[in-house]
Amino acid sequence: MPTVRSRRVEYSETTRQALVDSAVELFTERGYSGTSLDEIAKRARVTKGALYHHFGGKQALFEAAFGAVEADVVDRLAEVVSDSGDPWEATRSGLSAFLEVCLEPSYQRIVVQDGPAVMGWERWRTAEEAHTFGVLRTVVSNLVESGEIGELPVDALARIMFGALSAGATAIAGSPSPIQERADIAACVEQVLAGLRLAR
Repeated sequence: MPTVRSRRVEYSETTRQALVDSAVELFTERGYSGTSLDEIAKRARVTKGALYHHFGGKQALFEAAFGAVEADVVDRLAEVVSDSGDPWEATRSGLSAFLEVCLEPSYQRIVVQDGPAVMGWERWRTAEEAHTFGVLRTVVSNLVESGEIGELPVDALARIMFGALSAGATAIAGSPSPIQERADIAACVEQVLAGLRLAR
């Protein structure tokens, strides 16, 4: 039977999740500067006091929203790359899936556009590397270990690819024709990746 404490903890977790979900929605719709804590609390159907119980302020809540968006992306990418037993196809599928993510409004607005400005470049880059970089490093390591590409330093190659993909995400988010931009970047990524592949 649930105890008073377990019910309180469950309620607290539910409240926090409602705040993060509402923050993701509003930051996506209106951006960081166009969103108020009052609006987030109202959409989450909690008091502003409850909001401050969980988060020290607007930036803390933004960082929680950023983390939620990134965690969802990582989960989806990890599922894509683990579906194929072939490291080469897993990499191609994962890169394609990431570029599709770059078309999603929440990823564009919260991670790519507002993230660096709100969090500061260094903090944003560290947070990015803690999420999507890990998936990319895994697929690069699998490519090297399977002999699909030459024995290049895994960390160095993963960082080069990560930098290119981050630049691609920024280009897609800022493009007046994001679907075409995504297609152009995907074609370039495919060509570069093919150039790394060893003849078999």
